[in-house]
Amino acid sequence: MIFLYSLKILNKILTMEKSKIKIAVGSDHAGFDMKEFVKNKLNNNKNYLVTDFGTDSNEAVDYPDYAHLVAKSIENKDCDIAIIICGSGNGVNITVNKYPNVRSALCWNSQIAKLARLHNDANILALPARFIDLQEAENIINTFLNTEFEGGRHKRRVNKICPR
Repeated sequence: MIFLYSLKILNKILTMEKSKIKIAVGSDHAGFDMKEFVKNKLNNNKNYLVTDFGTDSNEAVDYPDYAHLVAKSIENKDCDIAIIICGSGNGVNITVNKYPNVRSALCWNSQIAKLARLHNDANILALPARFIDLQEAENIINTFLNTEFEGGRHKRRVNKICPR
């Protein structure tokens, strides 16, 4: 009886984990402090399961090393959505957009983030750590994560981005 009860609890936990939105995060050294802030905020939300792909300090690193890890997590469908951060946001954004199933948007305010989701079905948010503060980053992320793709005429356009 205890065994069956344990199996039911385990099944419930696994079902809850599957229903969580899996979010990849990654940064270079310039985005490290912002990534840590973002990761802590996301980890406080029971609806998210966060995977941190690094970097793990402010020590200088090459941004593509971490951007590739994040992009592969989206490409392989290990994560549902991602947030990448570097000084300008451009380097990581350019890197991840080399992957066919990635649609990354560099966002510096909430309006851009909303349109990136609404019209472009962006699945990676790139943030410029040297140009926005932590509060703005949090606002952008909340908008990005809480905006659904509009579909319709935009779906046709998104399908033309990377023809199969």
